[in-house]
Amino acid sequence: MKNILFVASECVPFIKTGGLADVVGTLPKKFDRSKFDCRVIIPNYRCIPDEYRNNFKYVHHFYMDMGQRFSSVHVGIMEYEYDGITFYFVDNLFYFGADRPYADTRFDIEKFTYFSKAVMAILPVINFRPDIIHCHDWQAGLVPVYLHTLYRDNPFFAGTKTIFTIHNLRFQGIWDIKTIRALSGLPDWVFTPDKLEFHEDANMLKGGLVYADMITTVSETYAGEIQSGYYGEGLDGLLRARNQSLCGILNGIDYKAYNPETDDVIAKNYTSKNVKKNKAINKRALQEELDLPVDDSKFVISIISRLTSQKGLDLVRYALDRILDDYTELVIVGTGDAQYENLFRDYAWRMHNKVSANIYFNEALAHKVYAGSDAVLVPSLFEPCGLTQLIALRYGTVPIVRETGGLKDTVIPYNEYDGTGIGFSFANYNGDELLNTINYAKHIYYDYRKEWDQMVIRGMKTDYSWATSAKKYEELYERISN
Repeated sequence: MKNILFVASECVPFIKTGGLADVVGTLPKKFDRSKFDCRVIIPNYRCIPDEYRNNFKYVHHFYMDMGQRFSSVHVGIMEYEYDGITFYFVDNLFYFGADRPYADTRFDIEKFTYFSKAVMAILPVINFRPDIIHCHDWQAGLVPVYLHTLYRDNPFFAGTKTIFTIHNLRFQGIWDIKTIRALSGLPDWVFTPDKLEFHEDANMLKGGLVYADMITTVSETYAGEIQSGYYGEGLDGLLRARNQSLCGILNGIDYKAYNPETDDVIAKNYTSKNVKKNKAINKRALQEELDLPVDDSKFVISIISRLTSQKGLDLVRYALDRILDDYTELVIVGTGDAQYENLFRDYAWRMHNKVSANIYFNEALAHKVYAGSDAVLVPSLFEPCGLTQLIALRYGTVPIVRETGGLKDTVIPYNEYDGTGIGFSFANYNGDELLNTINYAKHIYYDYRKEWDQMVIRGMKTDYSWATSAKKYEELYERISN
């Protein structure tokens, strides 16, 4: 039996701001439990819903030093079992008592420095000795660093290996060396260019990349892209140097949570056998709910996304007037940068018969939009994996994507000559290419409807559940822990 510990800043169902939480909450349940005891540790945020927090069990508490910042900091340990997985929560009201998980960068740096050290300090107390500590994103970046420095000679961790998974390389946890050295208590020799130093600052994610035994990211294409200057966010040289310890394993989605056959919030359940008839019912229900003209002949495109530049929304802005012809309705669900929130609000106000802007995130509405749309738009500048296109395929909604990262790995483009493919894609980050691809998708939808319907069924039958990915992680765990 191998002991695996997931360390992350968020995890469904307790706290979620993005896809990281889905991975950390879902993947541990997919491992063979006769071979792997996988547990998860996250912060005990006060904003975790009471239905969970009220059932957390107190395990223990103690005090540890926090570098030069504090000589004695409280570390509480709470425990909760959910879906057969044991979750631990690091309890400290000063760091995790806010009404949201993240704050300003400086405080987040301190918060997750504390969290990383607390994780190491907790493990002997709960007597869980991991064969592998699987760290996720910069918030857990110092865990491998602590393991190889302050905890290097601790016999409890003899033989413990680390894996570091990059979910998004853009976010790195960077602050000045003096502050991070004082907060972490790490020795001076780790703040050098071959370790944590980064353009004269300290970089927590870089620490994870340097010290982890293995680095993974969430798609094969992204693993290649981040070794280039364009996508490497300043760390491409390090990632090229660690090329032999780097691999991409595609994320999956939870096929129970996203299942049009059993989804109880959509207007009409369906499978690949009756998708055409019943998806049309969902489309009408969505149009009615969002005060759009209820019209089967409209081509409904959706954007379900964080509204940020990374998601390619400047391309959408460039082409939007030409996308919104008399045959098209656009539904937006999400929040993000004010410029994009206001852009879509303005279009919804001026073109209320064509655009519905829902500038908030609501899981139930997202399900209805997946079920009621003909196509979903994901024209990202970069996309480590992307879950939107995977969920869309599950619901028989055709993805229109840019060929980058996980979008390229998962959306096989439609080929009208041999009748293959499950979506539409374009290569260059260009607004005219986006528009041309959308227009080509409309052409197939209206003029070759039989081929479109077959593409929908192929997409629904494509398996992007966690089963394949979990098996790849199991193989990786076996390889590095033997």
